[in-house]
Amino acid sequence: MSEFRTRPIPARPACDGRTQDNLDALVALLAVNAAGVDRTACFPEENLAALRSAGYLGFLIPRRYGGMGRDLADLVTVAQRLAGACLSTAMIWAMHCQQADVLVRHAGPRLAAELLPRVAAGEVYLASVTTGTVTGGHLLSAADALERGIEEEILLRREAPVVTGGEHADGFLITMRETAHADGHAVSLVYADRDALTVEATGGWNTLGMRGTASGALKLSGAVPPDQVVGPPGGFREVALDSMIPVGHLAWSACWLGAARSSFSALLRWLSREQRDRLSSPLVHERLGRIRLDLELVSGYLGGVRQEVERVRADRSRPDSAEVQIHLNSLKTAASELTYQAVDRMVQLAGLAVGYGADSPVPLERTLRDLRSAALNYSNDRLWTANGALCLLDRGVTLL
Repeated sequence: MSEFRTRPIPARPACDGRTQDNLDALVALLAVNAAGVDRTACFPEENLAALRSAGYLGFLIPRRYGGMGRDLADLVTVAQRLAGACLSTAMIWAMHCQQADVLVRHAGPRLAAELLPRVAAGEVYLASVTTGTVTGGHLLSAADALERGIEEEILLRREAPVVTGGEHADGFLITMRETAHADGHAVSLVYADRDALTVEATGGWNTLGMRGTASGALKLSGAVPPDQVVGPPGGFREVALDSMIPVGHLAWSACWLGAARSSFSALLRWLSREQRDRLSSPLVHERLGRIRLDLELVSGYLGGVRQEVERVRADRSRPDSAEVQIHLNSLKTAASELTYQAVDRMVQLAGLAVGYGADSPVPLERTLRDLRSAALNYSNDRLWTANGALCLLDRGVTLL
């Protein structure tokens, strides 16, 4: 990890009453806008503007760069709160924070000094370009290759079938094959400002759920200085294992849990208010107990993996060890499947009108559609097979 030096910038408090007030106001705004964002499949511009002005784009940026200086525990907590109001907006923010962590830990000195204060100030919303038309969602490979210009500038030509919020981003972290002759796994990560690129939308986003993320296809082209490679040239795997994968799995899982948890709370309030005659039913009790268990298991495992990632970072141990990777993959698969299962159980319990209705006072239908994407967002199939292979390397079975 690089060490950075830059001019002192007045820091926001890490945690104070105003920060909590800001979060409460953000959650309220997201909740008001959530149904419209889903119905129109429009990017939540008002929500993002509020996150910018409240300083939340700088959530993980260190205070010396003007950021909030928050940690992974804070990220997991706030992602749940935001997702309980609008899962699309929460995922947009969580994926921005994932990219911000990558820059904090792996950007070179000049790039960090120039870019991180801009992110902290809310000027730069970051999008991630890691999918490929040839490689699909395989994170650690790339087909489109970097080229070098006459003065060693990096020339980018990149197509991606899925880029969350890409049309609205101010900057991009882009995976590219290091050279046209390099192996497909010799991947570099490059930062590019939007002003340095031509950005063309080549596909829309009209989906079952997560409709506000505007994750359509993009074609990018442009040129950037050579020191905007983030991490070692051709060594994106190191960056991914240290930052992008662990923070992504923690943040995504927190978002999914927050959405399911909020729906369960709304369902319990509705039952207590409108269905009091059902509250003595053993069948209702059994179904509520199963839903709660699904959420408890995700919450407990999320907390355990977050603590493990923090320990790995603190003692600089290997993030690529078999047991750590198994735990991260297990978190993502468990959170994506159990939160969806929990909401599916809620729909069954609430019944056709309230559970399945799009205009229900309990928005289970929207949450169910949104959470169906969780197993597809970096496919669980890939993670199951990866974990099977990793099990053979951890014959002592190191459980979390």
